[in-house]
Amino acid sequence: MYVIAIAGGSASGKSTFSARLIEALSPLKIEVLHMDSFFKKREERPYVKSHLNGKFYVDDNCPDTVDLEAYHKRFDELKDSDLDVLIIEGLLTLWDEYTKDKIDMKIFVDCRSDERLIRRINRNMKYGQKYEDITDVFINMVRFRHDQYVEPTKWTADFIINGSQNTDMILEMAVEKIKRSVK
Repeated sequence: MYVIAIAGGSASGKSTFSARLIEALSPLKIEVLHMDSFFKKREERPYVKSHLNGKFYVDDNCPDTVDLEAYHKRFDELKDSDLDVLIIEGLLTLWDEYTKDKIDMKIFVDCRSDERLIRRINRNMKYGQKYEDITDVFINMVRFRHDQYVEPTKWTADFIINGSQNTDMILEMAVEKIKRSVK
């Protein structure tokens, strides 16, 4: 089995790149493990106080928000399955030491924070969130947690993708490498 990690900031293009990779690798047997699926219940997640406005926010951008035990268990189950390719996708996939050494290809989708904010506004407003709430959380908490936990993992990646541009070339390179490795 070939294991790929796709990390990057909130709304950087991780899910979009994952979907394109799955499509390009068809008909291989593939599964995506979304780290977001392992968020703890809201009341169990940490709260962080913003140093800008003193307000407390639910922190969905740090390791303590993820049920790592459940995530590792599912990772191990999938790793021991008959899949050809396992894609793990999320903010902290390159931060997690347990899985990091078991990954064959590490990809970081990089995108400037202003563009990620606009994408996040557009995405989250479709879920019924208000513009003011989305921007408040991003400006006062998310961007700082990104700098603390997500951005430093970029330098552990095998490939850093520009999430603002066309990713066709890196997609083709990744697919070729994966197909050769799976055979």
